[in-house]
Amino acid sequence: MTENTSHTTPADEIDLGRLFGLLLDHKWMILFITLLFTAIGVVYALLATPIYQSDALVQVEQRSSLSPLGDLANVMGDAVGPTPESNTAAEVQILQSRMVLGQVVERTGLDTVVAPRSVPVVGGFIRRQGIPRPALLKGGAYVWGNETLKLGRLDVADPLLGIPLTVTALEDERYRVTLEDEEAPRELGEARVGELASFEGGDIQLRLAELQAAPGAEFTLVKRSRSAAIRDLSQRLNVSEVGGGRNTSTGMLRLTLTGTDHQEISERLDSVAETFLQQNVRRQSAEAERSLEFLEQQAPEIRDELDAAEERLSEYRVEQDSVDLTSEAQAAIQQFVELDSRLSELEFQEAEMAQRYTTTHPNYQALLRQKNQLEERRAELNQRVDQLPASQQEVVRRTRDVEVTQAIYVNMLNKMQELQIARAGTVGNVRIIDSAHASTIPIEPKRPLIVVLATLLGGMLAVGIVLVRGLLNRGVEAPEQLEDAGLPVYATVPLSDEQRKLVRRIKGRNQSNSREVVSGVLAERAPADTSTEALRGLRTSLHFAMLEASDNRLMITGPSPGIGKSFVTINLGAICAQAGQRVLVVDADMRKGHVHHAFNDKSEGGLSELLSGRLDIDGAIRTTDIAGLDYVSRGTAPPNPSELLMTGGFTRFLEEASRRYDLVVVDTPPVLAVTDAVLVGAQCSTTLMVARFQTNPVRELQIARKRLEAGGVTVKGAILNAMERKAATSYGYGYYQYSYK
Repeated sequence: MTENTSHTTPADEIDLGRLFGLLLDHKWMILFITLLFTAIGVVYALLATPIYQSDALVQVEQRSSLSPLGDLANVMGDAVGPTPESNTAAEVQILQSRMVLGQVVERTGLDTVVAPRSVPVVGGFIRRQGIPRPALLKGGAYVWGNETLKLGRLDVADPLLGIPLTVTALEDERYRVTLEDEEAPRELGEARVGELASFEGGDIQLRLAELQAAPGAEFTLVKRSRSAAIRDLSQRLNVSEVGGGRNTSTGMLRLTLTGTDHQEISERLDSVAETFLQQNVRRQSAEAERSLEFLEQQAPEIRDELDAAEERLSEYRVEQDSVDLTSEAQAAIQQFVELDSRLSELEFQEAEMAQRYTTTHPNYQALLRQKNQLEERRAELNQRVDQLPASQQEVVRRTRDVEVTQAIYVNMLNKMQELQIARAGTVGNVRIIDSAHASTIPIEPKRPLIVVLATLLGGMLAVGIVLVRGLLNRGVEAPEQLEDAGLPVYATVPLSDEQRKLVRRIKGRNQSNSREVVSGVLAERAPADTSTEALRGLRTSLHFAMLEASDNRLMITGPSPGIGKSFVTINLGAICAQAGQRVLVVDADMRKGHVHHAFNDKSEGGLSELLSGRLDIDGAIRTTDIAGLDYVSRGTAPPNPSELLMTGGFTRFLEEASRRYDLVVVDTPPVLAVTDAVLVGAQCSTTLMVARFQTNPVRELQIARKRLEAGGVTVKGAILNAMERKAATSYGYGYYQYSYK
């Protein structure tokens, strides 16, 4: 017995109860897809190449240099030495520059890549875990976990940069080299491990330090260009300032480098920090170097000038037979020495400052003003000397030249010594606080996160598939939908597990695809089945529906194939026969009818032969094991079934059958496929349309009814077949099913 509770939902609203029911109905599929994605996530997390990160800490101090003499600015004046304030942003850019990274590439050999040929998919995992080569695989090109190649030297000509070289291991510590040219691989020759080998006329110089691999194992060597290696290193290197705010700078730089080998990235990052430190020291001592170079160029000239001045003074004294200087002349000479020494020092500072500032810079202008003042004082002193006697003037001038030049020369030698000490004591303003350290735990892939995301993705995908399929499925799910469309529902027939056991697949001689057919009568095999009980209810409804009918003929049809028309026809006939009626089941689907399979019989000798005149009615009617139930098979498939149904023979056959039997049930082809159902329906006073649960949309049933009505056939009502008790329909439409035993 079935019971329906009316609960309708407007078409433009989302029925949340139905969606929840869909999820319950497909819970096992959702669980399977979710677990499948979880397994995929676990496999990926295990097979993915781990990425490690190494970090180091560098401090950029505010003082530019330290030496036993103090700040260089105090040694050579304001013109020497950088400003004490440090520009951290500039240091970051220098650290990431090609100047620094290029030196790292050259020192660590990053321009050379060695890649073993790995087993597809799992090769990286095999090498990381150190899985040895199986004994069964003595040869082969793939490299296993216990096989390595250590490169000693690889030099190639510029045209061969970036072109792979394949090294194949051979017996007796020998190997073969193949150039992977774009046109075709070219074998270059063989060599021995540990020896320097030359290929391609000297364009390739190769030495393998070590090769531990089975014969046939292959390694790929690539010599990259310097720019490509720098670019790769730059992409893996990150520099950021630690702490500080918007307007403050701590000068602490965090260096991080990522890679697949945690030992390799630590060595590379240490090299980056050391190179940065060394270039910083060279940069800090560069100005002292330039000042020292300038003094070393000027010292010989000053020495020559001193020698010439001393010679001129000596010659004059000899000519004049000695000349004594007055106290005023000696004071003038002392003032000349002081002024010229100061002017010489200012000229040196001006030469240094000209390399750093323009003439409009305040510091430069201050120096020029100071220089002008000294020159004015020197001019005044010259005027005073001009008032002395001629002999005194000449002695003063020549003595002044000697004293001034000697003072300048001594001062220059002192400054050269100071600069040499300052250059040797320069330590730079960069300090390595923490050397590179790489954790043994990879930063990528994040395995727990990958597994969680894969599980969530699988669950969401499974739920999405179920919901989309449920929303796109417009098949009938409740009798209320048919009744709202104007089709009274005479019965809802549940899907029977016993009926599934009676279904078997057959394939015709000229058919490419097999199809399902019924090989028994459910009403006979399982009389207490819920489907059989539902058809008994249909028998009762038909009794009252056919009271006012003009004949005792019932046509069972439907909009599409595979919805259970023949099942309803056969079992309804059997149930009516079990109630004491004489029933004839007619298979009017002369194309693909399979009523005869339910009685384990053949189709030949049926309706097509009867309508074509090759068989009479008594020869066409077959008895069954069920008392009171006879049937007529479809016969041999004719080329013109519709024309046979339009003949008078079909009308006479139905009239004769109506006289012999209490009920004639006719099974027809689908309404929307062919016109046979319209022809048969015109000869039957009662027509019922079968709709399959979640298969036939309401729109499809409406079109089929309109097509029948256009041919003069009135559809009495509908039968909802294969109804399933699902959570989606229970929540959405309130359908419940009970069994009474």
